[in-house]
Amino acid sequence: MKTQLTMIAALLALAACKPNPPADAPPPAAASEASTSAPASANTDDAALLQQAQGIFKPLPSLEESKQSYTYTDEQVKLGQQLWYDNRLSVNDSQSCNTCHSLTNHGADDRMTPTSEGAHAGKFGARNSPTALNAFLLGSQFWDGRAKTVEEQAKGPLVNPVEMAMPDWAAVEKKVESIQGYADTFKTVYADKGGKPSIDNIVHAIGAFERTLLTPSKWDDYLKGDVNALNEQEKRGLKAFIGNGCIACHTGVNLTNDTFQKFGLVKGPYWDFIESKAPHDEGLFEVTKKEEDKYFFRVSPLRNIAKTAPYFHNGSVKDLATAVKVMGETQLGKTLSKQDVDDIVAFLGATTGEVSAEALKVPELPK
Repeated sequence: MKTQLTMIAALLALAACKPNPPADAPPPAAASEASTSAPASANTDDAALLQQAQGIFKPLPSLEESKQSYTYTDEQVKLGQQLWYDNRLSVNDSQSCNTCHSLTNHGADDRMTPTSEGAHAGKFGARNSPTALNAFLLGSQFWDGRAKTVEEQAKGPLVNPVEMAMPDWAAVEKKVESIQGYADTFKTVYADKGGKPSIDNIVHAIGAFERTLLTPSKWDDYLKGDVNALNEQEKRGLKAFIGNGCIACHTGVNLTNDTFQKFGLVKGPYWDFIESKAPHDEGLFEVTKKEEDKYFFRVSPLRNIAKTAPYFHNGSVKDLATAVKVMGETQLGKTLSKQDVDDIVAFLGATTGEVSAEALKVPELPK
């Protein structure tokens, strides 16, 4: 009966998934090839689990592989890194991309508030800031998927009145061009695209930098065939993750199937399980205005999830174990055992990787 209930919940989740709207952007780079055989020394159970995992998940691509699906130069990455860390892209020189997506905090806001405070003191965004790490591999950006690529996503915060609060993209272009060092660099780096800091060139550079933010981990070593890369608890957590039906939504390279799912699919409404003030966030509905899209949100990627608290679209849950329990109840209709919760948390921790030392360097900014 327990197995049947899990299968039913998983089928419900799959049936309710909404695919991302079609996009003009090139598809994400293919993930690195994984060895499909376990070492000869692996025991039968370990070998079977590895083979099962390799059929469900994929390791991260290398930086070289990721470049195959998107064209950028090293000079554009360097420029994008400067723009990423530059507070002058905000209306009052107080906010950079890194303010809400701190690379020292695995691409999430290190202020640990449920949502992020913007350029104007005391004003907070409506949703929790997702991590920027490995984000270019996703099929959509934002909790409601309104942007398809990291470049398109980068346009949003610049002119959001609560975030960086620039009045419009023309004002962003003018401000960047007024900084002589940037004006000179764009002439060279984007000579084939007008040589100016147009909004498209600005976000292309930021996106080029974001496309280097890969965080390979021991999880990737495991998927590539190292059966001993995970410890015993992490392997139990992987089994529990698969066995409880979490893979109805969390698969692939980023542990997401890149669709939208109703929060409160089996048990709801979702605000019965997390703190949420009325009027409650309606998710995808706010973009499509379709009644059937109410309370659907992008399925979250789970890489580095142990380092990116707080959780959910409104940042209302502070610890990962509680978030796992909430997912069990709302999406699977299950009360997960403490053992399963602890093991799943351990497994998710195995996906934690590190940002490169080069990306963590705050560059000298143009004058």
